[in-house]
Amino acid sequence: MTIGRIVRRRWRLLTVLALVGALVGYGTSLLFPPRYTTSASVLLPGAWEDRELLTQVEIATSSAVVDKAADTIHWPGVGKSELRDRVSAKAADGNIIKISGTADTPERAQQLSDQVARQFVTFAARVVDGNADPEAAEQREALQQTVVRTSRRITELADAADPGRTVEGVQARTELEKLRTTLQQAMTKLDQSDPAAGRANMVVMGPAARPTGEAPPTRLQLVAAGTVLFFLLGVIGHLTAARMSRRLRTQPEIAAALGSALLGTVDVPVERPSHGPGGPGPRARIRRLLGLDVRWDVPAPRVSGDEAGRQTRYRRVCARLRDRLPSPHRVLLVVPDGDEIARRAARQLVVEAGSDPLLRVVEVAVSRPTVPDRDDECGALVVLSGGRWTEGELEGVAEACADAGHEVVGVVLAGLVRALPARSADRPREAAAPVLAVGHDAKGSSR
Repeated sequence: MTIGRIVRRRWRLLTVLALVGALVGYGTSLLFPPRYTTSASVLLPGAWEDRELLTQVEIATSSAVVDKAADTIHWPGVGKSELRDRVSAKAADGNIIKISGTADTPERAQQLSDQVARQFVTFAARVVDGNADPEAAEQREALQQTVVRTSRRITELADAADPGRTVEGVQARTELEKLRTTLQQAMTKLDQSDPAAGRANMVVMGPAARPTGEAPPTRLQLVAAGTVLFFLLGVIGHLTAARMSRRLRTQPEIAAALGSALLGTVDVPVERPSHGPGGPGPRARIRRLLGLDVRWDVPAPRVSGDEAGRQTRYRRVCARLRDRLPSPHRVLLVVPDGDEIARRAARQLVVEAGSDPLLRVVEVAVSRPTVPDRDDECGALVVLSGGRWTEGELEGVAEACADAGHEVVGVVLAGLVRALPARSADRPREAAAPVLAVGHDAKGSSR
């Protein structure tokens, strides 16, 4: 609910923040040129364990392989250390090593992947040849020569046998062919049982495909990420500000900060000023444009009754004020400067009070509160709206009243309401002219 209220009441500001985030993401994409990535696959014949495949992955990205590929392609301005950062490898299913290369153009990415794959196969074959046992190789070669000679002798014996004229000749030729087949199968199994023989035959499974799109993060992804990030920062900023806010919202807290009793609450109909809060200046126009002139952390104005009901609230406050005052009833009406809701409520109180009690309105800056010295007033009545002022600011207003010799005789809390359309049966009440106009000078003099 809180996030929904932020989005509804500050959607203009959040939209601007999202646009700024999109521009930041676009600017970031200009700082980092586009990159393209492609992969070349290398097949490893034979049986391999998982840790052996991981070893081959490390070999494929080692400096011995990548540096050799760098010497072969020889890109101006690209060092070997930078090239090592652009090469990666991983083991896939089926004893396949995928070697990926990243470059600033599709052609270079394809060239880098292919060249590293070739150098990896060459390096692996050289390692296998270097680790081979010379004595075992000689024995294998001698065995193969013996098998060849035996195969020739079998052929000679088969030719010398009676070529199918007798049953014995046919059986002899059949047995000789079985012997030849058995020897060939034995040699095949022997070759397969030798891991070095199979692993030396690594092959590159074709050239790498030329990439058709940029590698992430793309420009579009950076723009989208900036938009979402700044939008979330705006929402989190509002939540953090509300969490850290020390503004008083409840009636008991406000009355305790001013050191007086609450005489009542009055309703002020929603009425958008001609220039909005802050006047017609450029800063005020920017605040209205971004929606900052609308408080998001206060509940929506509730629906009020008719005009007669609102006037009844004001008359009851005036009656309670008269009960708390000695004669003569002359009161200083203190309104925090910048509180438009409280200012309108104070004017209506002057109208409803008439000449009993006689009210004089002064506006006090909460940053440096200064209240006019006591003349013939018998106290000060503070009128303000909730959720705008901190405890320290209200205590400063109370201290300023005490320094000027005024006792805070009560507090009136004003709140915005949505007024219903007036009914035809309602008879407008004749408003009495205020006894004194509202003063705006530091000493509270009227104009």
